[in-house]
Amino acid sequence: MTKRIPELYGSLVFNDKIMREKLPKDIYKALRKTIENSTHLELDVANAVAIAMKEWAVENGATHFTHWFQPMTGFTAEKHDSFITPVGDGQVIMDFSGKELVKGEPDASSFPSGGLRATFEARGYTAWDPTSPAFIKDGTLYIPTAFCSYSGEALDKKTPLLRSMEALNKEAVKMLHLLGKTDVTNVSTTVGPEQEYFLVDKELYKQRKDLIFTGRTLLGAKPPKGQEMEDHYFGSLKPRVAAYMHDLDEELWKLGIPAKTKHNEVAPAQHELAPIFDTTNVAVDHNQLTMEIMKKVADKHDLVCLLHEKPFDGINGSGKHNNWSMSTNTGKNLLDPGRTPAENTQFLVFLMAVIKAVDDYADLMRLSVASAGNDHRLGANEAPPAIVSIFLGDELTEVLDSIENDTFFGKHQKVAMDIGATVLPHFFKDNTDRNRTSPFAFTGNKFEFRMLGSSISVAGPNVVLNTAVAEALSQFYDELKDTPADQMDDAVHELVKRAILKHKKVIFNGNGYTDEWVVEAEKRGLPNLKSTPEVLPCFIAEKNIELFTKHHIFTETEIHSRYEILLENYCKTLHIEAKTLADMVKRDFLPALMSYSDTVTSAILKKKEAAGFACASETKLLTKLSGYYDAITDAEEKLEEYTEAAEGIEDFQAQADYYHETVIPAMEEIRSYADAAESYLPDEVLPYPSYQKLLFSV
Repeated sequence: MTKRIPELYGSLVFNDKIMREKLPKDIYKALRKTIENSTHLELDVANAVAIAMKEWAVENGATHFTHWFQPMTGFTAEKHDSFITPVGDGQVIMDFSGKELVKGEPDASSFPSGGLRATFEARGYTAWDPTSPAFIKDGTLYIPTAFCSYSGEALDKKTPLLRSMEALNKEAVKMLHLLGKTDVTNVSTTVGPEQEYFLVDKELYKQRKDLIFTGRTLLGAKPPKGQEMEDHYFGSLKPRVAAYMHDLDEELWKLGIPAKTKHNEVAPAQHELAPIFDTTNVAVDHNQLTMEIMKKVADKHDLVCLLHEKPFDGINGSGKHNNWSMSTNTGKNLLDPGRTPAENTQFLVFLMAVIKAVDDYADLMRLSVASAGNDHRLGANEAPPAIVSIFLGDELTEVLDSIENDTFFGKHQKVAMDIGATVLPHFFKDNTDRNRTSPFAFTGNKFEFRMLGSSISVAGPNVVLNTAVAEALSQFYDELKDTPADQMDDAVHELVKRAILKHKKVIFNGNGYTDEWVVEAEKRGLPNLKSTPEVLPCFIAEKNIELFTKHHIFTETEIHSRYEILLENYCKTLHIEAKTLADMVKRDFLPALMSYSDTVTSAILKKKEAAGFACASETKLLTKLSGYYDAITDAEEKLEEYTEAAEGIEDFQAQADYYHETVIPAMEEIRSYADAAESYLPDEVLPYPSYQKLLFSV
């Protein structure tokens, strides 16, 4: 296997190596110029690339091509066309033109548009993104593309992401030139999204309506053991899981996805996969592919991969950590402090730009991870709170304190670790610990945005982060642009000092899980937006519309459309969950509870007939079961009433608020009774697999 990895890796990707081999030198150089400098691609270049791409794809077994795009559904979309072109006499040739490469025309009428277009208007366009390499999957050449309407509005997640990358590049290069780094011509953001997930047995999954329709369990009593012993975390891989992970790695490597780390997570049946960093739009494409491949490989192993943020109550949910940094075309990581961060002017400017961005646009950061699923996770013990704050660590906090107070910063000395056994190697520990409770943590040379839910596209959070940092750099540039070169160091020092004084309230190095932090955050004026309906109106706040329109990320119309789409998705998600729960209770759980109550009643009558009196314990059990039956029946009727009322609310914001404030509590009430009753039902009576079976059967 080890010898095969270099040959296997990227074998199904039209990458730079293949392009150098297949393309004429002048065409290759023109394409590289487009990729590296975001210049326009001429049609003759596209034609030459299309021919080479088709030949390579056919050599590797492809018969079709598709423009692969990311509509506002949160999933990917594709329409497959064959390479065949009839030439007469019943013959065909395999053909693919530059026009077919650069532009596609899927039907746009049924994708979410937030009112940007009427459903009877069908035309939409896909446009090739040459910065993300094409690949082959299941006999089809996949071409990553952007997706827009007939009138040019972005209908996808890739287009705003590419716009945000260009905005940050523009502002970062301007700032670096001001600081004397005139050799830098491009700054790109890089991302490494860690992906958490659950694996459950396929046959058990098929018996759970809630998992099938909603991705999470709406009912289910806690098993005797959950994650209390922490024995699953980084534990040895079970054979079935190890086999799955092995095949998953191979499939991802074929597609050039740099899967690096795999391990068991805290909760039983929970696992994690982490890739190596890549350019942001490529990393986003790779993560969308990763989620798809995870599910397909699981199916081959008679497993199901669950990507919901909270598939099981009472144990950890799944997140996705977005590791983000900025790098220059000269190979410099702009968030690398170097050996003396206090003296690293460039680092301090870009560090403070990120801190300012997160403080100024904390509401947008929170909004970028908002979903019905993530509402179950944020603020729980395994996830950051809904309050956006930044962890810097001791050394950087001391550096900023010294700048703020004009005091001397003593260089941190590397501390050797002495573990107490001479046979163990000596090594130096890092200058600061890691903080797993922080929503946005500095981890050495990057920031880790930890609020993302496991099923989310990482495009949205990176659009916000890129744009907010671009705005902070733009403001810094305006403050410094007229400063003489010989006064620049002092001017930067004063700028950083002002920024620290204004934005240090967002820095918090403590435990983000405590109630005390919630109180402290409120004193600091940090927003605590706990639910999706509460945070979504931030999208259309004046300051946020101004941010996105200034940097040409969204038009005001595109912003309002996305606000509407997010609200509609939230309402639809809760509607499906409420209807599924009502169906499970009426058709499955209550009949099972009645059946077992009948069994208990029969046993009581038999004993009474034989002994002349009823057993007190069995009578007590029957009373409990009857009480649960009545309570669940009443609660289910209320849920149906509330769900019907929600459907009648025409305003999406009001409807979302109603689902959150009325429907969700009704669902939770049903669950509390049903889960309590479930603990009395034997497995053979229970109408669905228990948590015990789901979590411990793989």
